[in-house]
Amino acid sequence: NENWCMIGYHAVSVLADGAVHNIPGWDRDRALDAAVRTARVPYFDGLDLYMKYGYVPDDSSHSAVSKTLEYAYDDWCIGQLAKSTGDQVIAAEFDQRSAAYREVWDASSGFMRPRLTSGQFREEFDPMETHGQGFIEGNAWNYGLYVPHAQDSLIAWHGGPDLFIAHLDSLFTMELDDAYFAHTEDISRDGIIGNYVHGNEPGHHIAYLYNYAGAPEKTQERVRMICETMYGPGIDGLCGNDDAGQMSAWYLFSSLGFYPVAPGSGMYDLGSPSVHSAGIAVGKERTLVIETLGNEVGKSRVKLVRWNGRALDGWQIAAADLVQGGTLTFEFE
Repeated sequence: NENWCMIGYHAVSVLADGAVHNIPGWDRDRALDAAVRTARVPYFDGLDLYMKYGYVPDDSSHSAVSKTLEYAYDDWCIGQLAKSTGDQVIAAEFDQRSAAYREVWDASSGFMRPRLTSGQFREEFDPMETHGQGFIEGNAWNYGLYVPHAQDSLIAWHGGPDLFIAHLDSLFTMELDDAYFAHTEDISRDGIIGNYVHGNEPGHHIAYLYNYAGAPEKTQERVRMICETMYGPGIDGLCGNDDAGQMSAWYLFSSLGFYPVAPGSGMYDLGSPSVHSAGIAVGKERTLVIETLGNEVGKSRVKLVRWNGRALDGWQIAAADLVQGGTLTFEFE
């Protein structure tokens, strides 16, 4: 049942993830039918406009850019689920819908930007402001990076890896004045690092985007910093609001050293675990073991990650491997 906690129809990401994890005991065809019916019925705010225009117009719906981006990702998940069932017709339809993020990218400003029914971008626009700019629980700096299924597009639009890395650096180091979230009740100072809003969920993947631009050491540094500064053992140890348990889930994943940037992709992005070791039961007589070598306070850089003794090439690992159980070893510099 929909509890209206946030925008989008994100249950489909759970279904897509279940498919790529090869979880047994469920009817994928029935799940796909439910997902498609959900995405075709104008039940969610702005969804009818999204289907008509290819984006949610700002002059017809609040938080229009956020809705466009969330719907686009969810549609990609439906496409992934369809591919797992062999339904290429549905896969093609929703792959096309998942490109809606392109409709709200404004190259002149370098941000995702509210677009009107006329097709024009809204003239009054402040990428720092968190209220009334077409976004929910964030601003254009944060939501402008929300395309979990198409990181290559973001990197290209920002001018390539080096400029993209500089953009991410600016997000974490610039200052978001209190005035920019004074009218947004879901954002508070305790959940902000620079202009990065960790206290709300839409930007939780951002620290891992450095991996895609060839700077994994920056992902490792940011992830450890967030774990150490945004969480604690006291009564105030969790900033922001824990919608559907996402604040907690981010910490659990990140402290173990991996995170699902795009659920439904079948891949986890690697970071810098804050635990020394851990064991996770992933099935009958199957355990995923996390171990670290040289992991100390004040150290975040990982020089090598091994899966069952074999050095990984890159900074991702397949979900299909993890669910079989084995040992994931992080060797620190």
